[in-house]
Amino acid sequence: MKIAVYQMDIIPGKPEQNRKKVANWVESVCNEDKPDTVVLPEMWTTAYTLNDLEDLAEDESETTIHLLKELAVKFQINIVGGSFATKEDAKIYNRAVVINRAGELIYQYDKMHLVPMLNEHLYLEGGKSSAGIFELDGQKMGLIICYDLRFPELMRGLALQGAQAVFVLAEWPEARSNHWKVLQQARAIENQMYIISSNRVGEYDGVEFCGHSMIVDPWGDFIHVASQHKEETVVASLNLEKVKEVRENVPVFKSRTPEYYLPH
Repeated sequence: MKIAVYQMDIIPGKPEQNRKKVANWVESVCNEDKPDTVVLPEMWTTAYTLNDLEDLAEDESETTIHLLKELAVKFQINIVGGSFATKEDAKIYNRAVVINRAGELIYQYDKMHLVPMLNEHLYLEGGKSSAGIFELDGQKMGLIICYDLRFPELMRGLALQGAQAVFVLAEWPEARSNHWKVLQQARAIENQMYIISSNRVGEYDGVEFCGHSMIVDPWGDFIHVASQHKEETVVASLNLEKVKEVRENVPVFKSRTPEYYLPH
């Protein structure tokens, strides 16, 4: 499976401009690299304009999902559609979506771990549904959003459900950039799966973001790591047979003894 990840700078509070930017990128990358799946970052329609989300958040059926469905059908690609502020029952969620080649919404996930350092909980509602897996071109995958990366039990749950790759959608800050790289490598090694991340670049409200979108293989090797400051596209082909190979050579999952672990 060939993956193209968009490491983008987001125009704060301008969803229409960001949608146009993404549409142009999808057309360009599909013409040049012909990926099977494209990946977008966290909160890419608005950035973290938390004070304005009451006005900027979309209803479930509004413009962004419609655009992603159109792009998926037009270019015959799967889209891991990043996340964007979505209103439901008078609450706002940081919601990620996955669209398949037929333009069908096959999975959505609301970020469950809200960042206390950003006071996210004052503006957003945490997701109440467990993270699950979905299939793209017959392969089992999962996704998490940014701060979720700090919770290893979440990623292990996806691995136990059969995920061979997990997408990490983020606006991760430069102040904690060393955590960003180490945690992704650790999650790949301990779960013996691919980790594919899309992080933003640029700056907003005094926060600089660290870029370094990356793809890590099931052995923990970095296939591709993007730069820190500039917009770019990360392209790589995943050999999903390597997941099976690594899990056979180092049989972590067969060696687990969860009946002796401390209760959560």
